[in-house]
Amino acid sequence: MNAAQSPVFLQHNRIRLALHTLRAGEGKSLLLLHGLGERSPAMVPMELSEWPGPVYALDFTGHGQSTIPTSGGYTCELLMADVDTALIRLQHATLVGRGLGAYVALLIAGSRPERVRGAILRDGPGLAGGGASFNSPYIPYVDPQRAAPPDPYALIELATDVRPQDYASGFARQAAQFSGLSQPLMVCARERPPWLAAVMSELDLETCTLHQALSWYADSEP
Repeated sequence: MNAAQSPVFLQHNRIRLALHTLRAGEGKSLLLLHGLGERSPAMVPMELSEWPGPVYALDFTGHGQSTIPTSGGYTCELLMADVDTALIRLQHATLVGRGLGAYVALLIAGSRPERVRGAILRDGPGLAGGGASFNSPYIPYVDPQRAAPPDPYALIELATDVRPQDYASGFARQAAQFSGLSQPLMVCARERPPWLAAVMSELDLETCTLHQALSWYADSEP
């Protein structure tokens, strides 16, 4: 398994975003979107190694090697713009999102269906998707001594979702209508935060294994 190359830094307004190439190559791209308080992995995770094409990972604003803005102001739409910037460089990609990353993957799948070749929604911290905390199911515990800790503002502002459930459902409908895929979203998660429950109900989705989702998108028409 190859280690990641040095990241490419993409400029979006005043934010510098770190896009990591975990595995170079030809074919369909896979773009990993981490959960709240996390950062991009150093190499392709074992459970994703079967993907046949190149694999990339993006550090969201306030995470990893990307810019930490002053005074917070985090929204999912801000992070959606992060992914949009990465997709402009990659042109097209299948997305794999964890927790917060899954929510952002849903938003960008609905708003940029011409660039997103499917989104795989997985469990992870953020937007009430569960966090690795000693006393809170929502806000992840992060070791401040580790390299490149996330912005504390991000941990608070992106832990839970203040939007109505039909907000997420609207993006799911757009993905289904305009993506050209029979399955624009695939759910590989056990937890059901309200936004995900609404999306699954809207599109009558069932859960599947990660292997099934990766195989389907790898074999689907471009």
